[in-house]
Amino acid sequence: MKRTTVIGLLCLFLSLTAGAQTRPMQLEDLFRIKRVSDPQLSPDGKSVAYTVTAVDKAANRTNSDIWLVPTAGGTPVQLTNSPKHDRHPRWSPDGSRILFESNRGGSFQLYAITVATGETAQLTTISTEATGGVWSPDGKRIAFVSTVYPEFSDKPFAEADRLNKEKAAAVENSKVQAKVFTQLLYRHWDSWVDGKRQHVFVMNADGSTVRNMTPGDRDGAPTSSTFSAGDEYDFSPDGNLLAYTATPLPTREEAWSTDHTIYTVDLTTGERTAITTNPAADNCPRFSPDGRYIAYRAQSKPGFEADRWQLMLYDRATKKAKSLTPVFDTNVDAFSWSADSKRLWTSAEEKANQPLWSIGIDGKVTKVFDDAYNSDVNVSADGSTIVFAHQTMSRPAEIYAAGSDGKRAVKLTRTNDELFASLEFSEPEYVWFDGAGGTKVQMWIVKPPFFDAAKKYPLVYWVHGGPQGAFGNSWSYRWNQQLWAAQGYVLALPNPRGSTGFGQRFTDEISRDWGGKVYTDVMNGVSYMEKRPYVDKTRMAAAGASYGGYMMNWFQGHTDKFKTLITHCGVYNFHSMYGTTEELWFDEWEHGIPWEVKEFDKQSPHRFAKNFKTPNLIIHNALDFRVPVSEGMQLFTTLQRKGIPSKFLYFPDEGHWVLKPQNSELWHTTVFDWLEQYLKK
Repeated sequence: MKRTTVIGLLCLFLSLTAGAQTRPMQLEDLFRIKRVSDPQLSPDGKSVAYTVTAVDKAANRTNSDIWLVPTAGGTPVQLTNSPKHDRHPRWSPDGSRILFESNRGGSFQLYAITVATGETAQLTTISTEATGGVWSPDGKRIAFVSTVYPEFSDKPFAEADRLNKEKAAAVENSKVQAKVFTQLLYRHWDSWVDGKRQHVFVMNADGSTVRNMTPGDRDGAPTSSTFSAGDEYDFSPDGNLLAYTATPLPTREEAWSTDHTIYTVDLTTGERTAITTNPAADNCPRFSPDGRYIAYRAQSKPGFEADRWQLMLYDRATKKAKSLTPVFDTNVDAFSWSADSKRLWTSAEEKANQPLWSIGIDGKVTKVFDDAYNSDVNVSADGSTIVFAHQTMSRPAEIYAAGSDGKRAVKLTRTNDELFASLEFSEPEYVWFDGAGGTKVQMWIVKPPFFDAAKKYPLVYWVHGGPQGAFGNSWSYRWNQQLWAAQGYVLALPNPRGSTGFGQRFTDEISRDWGGKVYTDVMNGVSYMEKRPYVDKTRMAAAGASYGGYMMNWFQGHTDKFKTLITHCGVYNFHSMYGTTEELWFDEWEHGIPWEVKEFDKQSPHRFAKNFKTPNLIIHNALDFRVPVSEGMQLFTTLQRKGIPSKFLYFPDEGHWVLKPQNSELWHTTVFDWLEQYLKK
């Protein structure tokens, strides 16, 4: 009896000691985490190149390097080691070298490193920079993107590059910094276009004989991430053609048109041929290894950026295309061909997760790996192995390998294991509730570490952006669920109308109804949380960015359930938003054209300012050209004029997101201090 008691006490001590080794996540941990991305399987299938990005908070920047890890498992090896960004690794067809982009010399240029020796050669010195390098299948050529002044693009490369350099220097050095515009899309996301175009260049593998293959006043690669799925150009197997994605024509309509078109260009003659005529968006062309097909992604609704992306197959012999996924009710992501040209591999959302899928050229769709959130799938030449990035809401991305059937998954990298061994998390809970009209709505619940079901916790309710997006089972470096929960809050993250991964009809049902059924959905989610015994419904806050910020502003005029609101870069006034945003196709699809729609601003938050009463933290950034800073200013002015407690955090050097480490630190401390003021009294 005595011996049993001693053993029991010893076990209890060991348990308590082990528990004491873990702690809640802290803000500083967010900057300690290394970010793993872009896995690239070697041609022989034996190694994976990938990028690791580390935060240097003191320098207020990040640093990226390229690493290698054996596919069979083993110790990763750092391949590059510059103080700046080395990224976008792409294997040469013979596997001896890796092409990458780097700004180690000041501007982004292309480099190639010999894997066996580490010897590195700089391949480009173009004045307008070079990014996104890819090899031709024979290893003789390289394609890349550079942003140039189109008026020089028909000239020989050396002359054009000199003229580009001279014009850029003249603009930079001029004491007059005025800009003159003659058509829309004069700025994009966080940058001024300045009359330049993204063109696709091709050069010899040693960096010689550089040619602009997409000259003229048109982009040869999408400028919007909405219409890009990785490398937007691809060489034919024989190396004679390049397929690429061009932006809409006429160019004066590109701010409100989504008609992206896929072309091929003959690398000998320069002759360009459009292979798609779809009035909606086409992108991401990929030649099949046997050269018979070009696969690509396509939407069917012109003007709708969140329409379902289908996987298309273009037969080069018949010049006809067909959808391989006509009834696959989700968005096909970036994809890779199998070596036998009989199927393709991709990731696609499904109910807040993102499984991996195999799609045959016969249209057969097979789910291969269904665990949390996966992306960047590669398949080995013999078809036996897939390599991909895998993440969850509790762990950032690492590189995994599995059999082509998705079984025998192995974690190849453990970049952050040591740090995460010291952290305590509560695993997210996956629930459903009834939304508008009885439609089922999915939601995540994230509880604080060391959660005690007997206690009452404040609730922070998030609404995601997009609005066509979703809270997936994935890690975030900006709005990190686990970090917020570690402040002592229960988080609820609903996926209401407009969310992706729940069928296109569900996604569609938010358009022109931003404050309608979706508002019922999110408020029903609040009611669901109020019934949880561990939630203190007298201490609830809500937070959101972009469309989520819109919903915070809608909450202001329609509910008093929350003690405070946090609006990050949120839409406030439909009229001013339309007149100042850049990608008009989004606003026109979601709300219409102001002078054509009678009740254009029916669901604009500014119309309900008389009802505003909730304390509000507003965050908005000067370089946000998607939801311009005037939206946040108008909200702050209204709240201040009405005497409602409010604070405006303004970043002059950030766009739609806050990315610089020290800015992120201020963002988080401001948010957490504000929440504590209202939820922990």
